[in-house]
Amino acid sequence: MKRVAPVLIASLLSAFLAVMIYQKVHTPDTIVVRETLPVSYVSDRNNNLSPASASPVPTVAPTSFIAAANEARRAVVSIQARSSGSFWRNDNFGSSTGSGVIISTDGYIATNNHVVEEGSDIRVILNDQREYKARIVGKDPATDLALLKIEADGLPSVPFGNSDSVFVGEWVLAIGNPFRLQSTVTAGIVSAKGRNISILDQSGIESFIQTDAAVNPGNSGGALVNTRGELIGINTAIITYSGQYEGFSFAVPSNLARKVLFDLRDYGTVQRGWLGISIRSVDAEIADALELKKVAGVYLDAVNAESAAEAAGLRSGDVILEVDGRPTNGTPEFMEFVGQLRPGDRVEIAYLRNGTRRTTTVILSDRRNARARYTDLDDTQVLEDLGLTVRELTSEEKRENRTEGVYVERIRRGSTIAETNMKEGYIITQLNGRSVTSIDELVRGINRQEGLIVLDGFYEDYNGEYPYAFRKD
Repeated sequence: MKRVAPVLIASLLSAFLAVMIYQKVHTPDTIVVRETLPVSYVSDRNNNLSPASASPVPTVAPTSFIAAANEARRAVVSIQARSSGSFWRNDNFGSSTGSGVIISTDGYIATNNHVVEEGSDIRVILNDQREYKARIVGKDPATDLALLKIEADGLPSVPFGNSDSVFVGEWVLAIGNPFRLQSTVTAGIVSAKGRNISILDQSGIESFIQTDAAVNPGNSGGALVNTRGELIGINTAIITYSGQYEGFSFAVPSNLARKVLFDLRDYGTVQRGWLGISIRSVDAEIADALELKKVAGVYLDAVNAESAAEAAGLRSGDVILEVDGRPTNGTPEFMEFVGQLRPGDRVEIAYLRNGTRRTTTVILSDRRNARARYTDLDDTQVLEDLGLTVRELTSEEKRENRTEGVYVERIRRGSTIAETNMKEGYIITQLNGRSVTSIDELVRGINRQEGLIVLDGFYEDYNGEYPYAFRKD
């Protein structure tokens, strides 16, 4: 027994020292909250993208999630993004991994910007294990969304649902690839809507759907679906102190995501309507000072000169109550509503001034915050048909360029104007040799002409004039 005791003591000491050394040397994995970091619709004609559901009623509590899970998870993919090098080397994969959602049968995939923003080589692995190289069609840091494209047809896709009709307490499913566990489905309820969690910069649009469906690193860019299997959000972030899921997950609403993704597909960039205002949510202090009946609304701190808001008669100190009849309880909801619109869209705003409720119609401008003096002619459809979005020149632009004209804000991909190689920022000054000083003149000139039409003009940053020609039949 005396011989056994020293051996036993030595063994225990060795085991204790081994555990102590392992704890000192081993570093646990660090998980960041955003992993690698963080209504008008576009026409569906011939685009293969799934339509939005217009159902205004909440989903009935299901007896089973099987049907929705099986349908939706077929369209959720795994994404691997590398900043450099080859996927076939043995070194570690680069910047990030995440999830994506196939939103069209011809290979358009929605994901988060933070999943692919550092990647130069993007690989997509489908639910059936097929693997494709993807290209980035466009990215929008303001909503943390990105659109990818793979060369494939006949793919399963998730139909868009209507996130405006989602109710707090409604059952939802989160589908993605947490910790590289492919096609993982978790369930929960909608905990809140219109959440701002301050993960994007000041120009960001945060009006997240909050759920308690379990979301972990790898879920970013995956699908949040209702029990009908419709896409109601793109899973984006979690709030955590431990580095892993703690009961809070957040998704970009599908109505906002749909508009952004369609813009990225059609234009390569987001056509975002701007009011030209500085805002904050009404709090108890503002409500007391203005003698408001309830603490809700959006307070205008400032209205920019020559902005769309100024043109509509809005002033600093006004409180916005509704946008197109939808209540705006705070800035997240307001930003989400406006984020679904485009330059040139008309929106009716209800607001309070000195205790009196008023309404006005605003024509949204582009990010330059130039006043959007769009024509009231009914025949401006011709510009849309050509793929052209324009605005009047500001007084400052007229003075600096010493000319009248019409400024080209957006050109739709694949359109008649796009085929002329005209670029955004072009200033149209003539049509078939006749001066163009306003949108009215441009529209009338195009409608009047048949056959060959030649637009003359210039770019502010380049010398000389640049003519562009197209045929109108």
